[in-house]
Amino acid sequence: MNKAITDGIVFMPPPFSGGLDVWSKENGTPGSATYDGDPSAAQVPSDSDFAGCLELTKTTSTQKLRYMGETPILPGCYLRVTARVKAVAGNLPAVRIAAWAGGAGSAHVTGLDETGPSVSLTSYGEVVEVSAIIGTANRTGVHMPWTTDVLYAHIGLDLTGPNGGTVRIDDLVVEDITSAFLRDMMDWVDVRDFGAVGDGVANDTAAFNAADNAANGRAVLVPEGTYYIGSTITMDNPVRFVGTLVMPDDKRLSLKKNFDLPTYIDAFGDERLAFEKAIQSLFNFNDHDSLDMGGRKVDLTEPIDIRAAVDNQDAFLIRRVIRNGQFQASTSTAWDDTVVTSQATYTTSDSKTLTGVTNVANIELGSLVTGAGVGREVYVKSKNVGAQTVTLNKSLYGAAGTQNFTFTRFKYMLDFSGMVNMDKFVFADIEFQCSSKASAIMLPQDGLNFHIRDCFITAPKDRGITSIGGACQGMQLDRCQFLSSEQSEDVQDRTTIAVNINSNDAKVRDCRAVRFLHFLVLGGSNYIIQGNHWFQGDGVNQGLRSAGVVFTTVNVSSTINSNYVDNNFIEWTNEHDATPDYNSGYSFGALTVQNNVFFCTNAAPWFTFFVVKPFGGGHFIHGLTVTGNTFKTVNGSIDRVEQVDESYAGFDYGRFRNIQFHSNTFNGINQMTVSPVMLQFDQNTAASTWTLNFGDYMPFGGRIRNVESVVAENSIDKPVGGKLWSMPYVRVERGATQQEVDLEWESACTGRVQVIGRVDNPN
Repeated sequence: MNKAITDGIVFMPPPFSGGLDVWSKENGTPGSATYDGDPSAAQVPSDSDFAGCLELTKTTSTQKLRYMGETPILPGCYLRVTARVKAVAGNLPAVRIAAWAGGAGSAHVTGLDETGPSVSLTSYGEVVEVSAIIGTANRTGVHMPWTTDVLYAHIGLDLTGPNGGTVRIDDLVVEDITSAFLRDMMDWVDVRDFGAVGDGVANDTAAFNAADNAANGRAVLVPEGTYYIGSTITMDNPVRFVGTLVMPDDKRLSLKKNFDLPTYIDAFGDERLAFEKAIQSLFNFNDHDSLDMGGRKVDLTEPIDIRAAVDNQDAFLIRRVIRNGQFQASTSTAWDDTVVTSQATYTTSDSKTLTGVTNVANIELGSLVTGAGVGREVYVKSKNVGAQTVTLNKSLYGAAGTQNFTFTRFKYMLDFSGMVNMDKFVFADIEFQCSSKASAIMLPQDGLNFHIRDCFITAPKDRGITSIGGACQGMQLDRCQFLSSEQSEDVQDRTTIAVNINSNDAKVRDCRAVRFLHFLVLGGSNYIIQGNHWFQGDGVNQGLRSAGVVFTTVNVSSTINSNYVDNNFIEWTNEHDATPDYNSGYSFGALTVQNNVFFCTNAAPWFTFFVVKPFGGGHFIHGLTVTGNTFKTVNGSIDRVEQVDESYAGFDYGRFRNIQFHSNTFNGINQMTVSPVMLQFDQNTAASTWTLNFGDYMPFGGRIRNVESVVAENSIDKPVGGKLWSMPYVRVERGATQQEVDLEWESACTGRVQVIGRVDNPN
């Protein structure tokens, strides 16, 4: 920066040869005395050392020389005033640069240093140079640090010391030397100034460290070039990348002051590599709790293996967050499924292990296992090649013996399966744009409190979120959108599943899922499913419908509350039970389905909203609440809202207990399901045994196991006149279906009764 060049400002005073009437022997202010005609001053047109100069005899204690013109003083501008002086006769004085600081209204700005360093003349004929720097900031090297109140200066010099000496003074020079201060004035330091080469070969680590140490709060500039950083490096100051870095895979870059994905993209020039390097730092630097993607999109042509990216650890138990960005899958064969078929043996005594697995080395961790007797969403959690074993996330209901299994490895945009244990990991405001090419997230093998909130999982090829182990323990899904890649497919042709959860205590709240085969496959217990909307219909008239939420354990201790269940049903199975026949302990129970909207359109009459499917004999329901729900169909009615799928086994209806199925509303449903239910019965022909049929109302086609009350409406009449005053007793579970109740009266009679019956024992 040079104002004389850029703005045309004149700083230089005129030469002495132009006349001494502009050179004051006072402060240089208007009206002050000049050296014009003064006997102590004379112009010397030629000198052996100076082309032209002023000869001045010292006559006062401080002999002043000031230019009467106003030299502008500008904020951020630094002026160096230089004088060349030599003694020619008499006493030897000292010389210093001096100036008078002028402010608004030509007022003197006082309280400032107005002189520079003093230099003594020690011999005759020796040219001595004196200088001083004037500026508006108190920087190192500034001799006269002035305030911005100073608008101009009368510059010159002082002669001090003994009087009587004569000196010759060359023309004064005033230079704009602001450029000398630019390095301190700028808010950055350049790594090249500290030895960085930037050729992609030379190791520039030391130069980067030196620049960072010198920055002292300023930014570190990485100019154009390719810089090889051979070691893990932490930058304490902000870094601005114009050039890019090359680093070994196992070396980490930590940016303490601008830890965000856009900066890492600038640093490495590649979105995927930048994300991996940022993840390395996120897992290895305690000052970073979150990675802000800055709204950037990371284009992926293959999965990101988190364990491979982090490299130095397979467990992480401290909260970390990735937020505010998008991942998009682009066309690549790297997304193709890996499919292996192997023979293996399964025994119920070791219910999560396959033994004698042929070709086990080729089976990938996280593969989906299919085969006879294998339930939904069974995955390979780990394997032991030497022992030829595979560990599963869930048991198999009917696969005892030796058979061929198929192991299909879907490919996920972010794959955490190599991480053995992780806690408290969060995705927030992220879109996983799978583009029908990739699945979205595979969770670690184990962990707690994985949290995904305000995210979109769009068009996954196979799966949205997959748990292959226990990392789904306490998982939370909040306000997420799951948009299927199969929205144009008929229900029976869909294969994609939004989420599976193996462990307990998950919360799924305020999410929306569109046209998957299943929204949730839940293999644990203690779930809260609340405020969601999942819909799975198609355009086929009286077409098939699939389950939206699938429970795969019997005692689920869960609540489904205030959801919109749209063109699908809730399915409850025990398909992850290695010994599915009931022997002891809990059977199907501890489920509350409350205050939901169940809706379907164009469904077949046999469609139901709630299906229980036992995979073994002897089971029953002991604890089910279905209350406050709205069941509605349009464009065709359905027979009822619930059923038992007896493809594998039926229920022991004689053991039903603690079932509340009431206070629901039914629209377009041919038969209401209610228990306990109050029905009115009219007996018009005198009989001592009245047979009352409750069958159509009983949930799941169950028996009428209890009568809570019998109330006569008006009188009970004898056939020949008179009234019967005695109370009847009841016999329950009567008839071929055990859905009838017999009222036994003292004698034959007629009348009307209101009877409350139920499908269960209350306790």
